[in-house]
Amino acid sequence: MKIYTLTSTQHLPISRQQAWEFLSNPSQLENITSSDLSFQPLAPLPEVMEVGMIFRFQIKPFLGIRMNWHTEITHIEEGSMFIDIQRSGPFRYWQHEHRLIEKADGVEMRDTVNYAMPFSVFGEIAHRVFIRKKLEDIFEYRKQAIASYSENN
Repeated sequence: MKIYTLTSTQHLPISRQQAWEFLSNPSQLENITSSDLSFQPLAPLPEVMEVGMIFRFQIKPFLGIRMNWHTEITHIEEGSMFIDIQRSGPFRYWQHEHRLIEKADGVEMRDTVNYAMPFSVFGEIAHRVFIRKKLEDIFEYRKQAIASYSENN
């Protein structure tokens, strides 16, 4: 199984606490997800995140195909990081670390995603052809949405 890594870094001119309050609030997920994904929670999203929480939602990640995606919060360091892992969904493996690093002029938000493709060689080809770019676009949209939030707070 080939593991890919995608890292996205963004500077935010807000305090680490402000960034944490936004990012650790699961109900904000809809606000930072592009409408291209047709994101639909399958249950109301809570306002407080806890270890062991499982989020169930549907998305249309590729070719307009609707998929269920279930992720679990497996680790939280209050105020600085959390990790979610896919329990079922479009990838063979998915682990997403969200980390906030305090800087003199704000906070650095760093996302690191380790993932593996399903469908053996066909998944690897799809990754090279369009999936990597789609993931990069998703994180770029997220950056813009979070930047907009930080400008208003």
